[in-house]
Amino acid sequence: MDYYILDKTNIVKYLHGIKNVKNYFGEDSLTINEIGDGNLNFVFIIKSVEDTSKALILKQAVPYLRCVGEEFPLNRERMTYEIRALQSYSQQTPEHTPIIYDANEEMSAIVMQFLGEHIIMRKGLISQVIYPKFADHISTFLANNLFKTSSLHLDSTSKRKLINQFNSNTELCKLTEDFVFTFAFMEHDTNDSYSNNHESAQKLFADMKFKKAVLELKYKFMNQTDTLLHGDLHTGSIMLNKKDTFIIDPEFSFVGPFGFDVGALIGNLIMSYTSHIAQESEITYCEWLLDLIAEVLLKFENKFLELWDSQSESSLILPGYLNEKELQEFKKEFMLNILRDSVGYAGCKMTRRMFGIAGVEDIREISDLDVRNKAIKHTLKISKKFVKHYKEIEKIEDIINIIKG
Repeated sequence: MDYYILDKTNIVKYLHGIKNVKNYFGEDSLTINEIGDGNLNFVFIIKSVEDTSKALILKQAVPYLRCVGEEFPLNRERMTYEIRALQSYSQQTPEHTPIIYDANEEMSAIVMQFLGEHIIMRKGLISQVIYPKFADHISTFLANNLFKTSSLHLDSTSKRKLINQFNSNTELCKLTEDFVFTFAFMEHDTNDSYSNNHESAQKLFADMKFKKAVLELKYKFMNQTDTLLHGDLHTGSIMLNKKDTFIIDPEFSFVGPFGFDVGALIGNLIMSYTSHIAQESEITYCEWLLDLIAEVLLKFENKFLELWDSQSESSLILPGYLNEKELQEFKKEFMLNILRDSVGYAGCKMTRRMFGIAGVEDIREISDLDVRNKAIKHTLKISKKFVKHYKEIEKIEDIINIIKG
């Protein structure tokens, strides 16, 4: 099938050619509405006229940056990697992956479950909603997907095939290299104008110890092929309610370092915390966020190790290579390195959100500038310690102590 851009005038005809979608809607009439509010792609909701509870999402990548237009070309193959990542997630953690009704790499389009009873996590956190099952859900997602696409689980041939499937996602990896690890830490035209003139930004741009540590983390990001990553796992890429959690939007997916996804998530949870502290929200909610961060990290580690302990052999370790004592020491050191890298990447993610092109609503949408500045300074205090001292972390309590100050 030759690629063409879908819109309200041609989507129904396109959908009628897809068996699973036809089976879902039957002979119902359909309504189409564009609902995307992201930077990259177009997102449509398709609903039955006769039964509005029947709805699906269609997402398509166009050959330019959606939020800017055709004057900013961008390879539409980013959707190829999103499709492949979602298909992988469907195998490892189907309970946390939207149901896929159709995936078409030639059309750079995917049709999937409409999560009408769920909201973007960031919106819920801003509204001080407590999600009692989230730590269990996200730790399951992270442990299973990170472990089962790594050399701790896969044979060598399968792992190299996986790398070949994902590591041509060069444009979006380059966006991360630029916007997460570089531009936000120096004078650059893409930085937020308010933040670029902020006193704290100027101090950051001159902090060479911080920037050298960022280079170490950036180098790992560019060269370490541990596992299949979501690549942009923040609270805007999670849809949930108090019963369910779904991971969406893995267009940045690639094979990279274990700690990157974990760090991205933790960094975003911390920014929710610093936002609520600055706004003097209910202390019980702030305490829940701290407990959540610790619980996510602990449950991730425990579940990852459970998977590892059940793995008799892999491309990394064969039975009989180490005795049990040395094997357990190796695993302990391995998990500590993941934790440390997660802290470093959390610091990069938090810092770049203060001054880079894409802030977080939790902080940038605070209307009172004094309160916003308080949140920025608190976030930077934590994030700079994370980046400069991530190699010194020994346990989860060290992380919580840095956050609490």
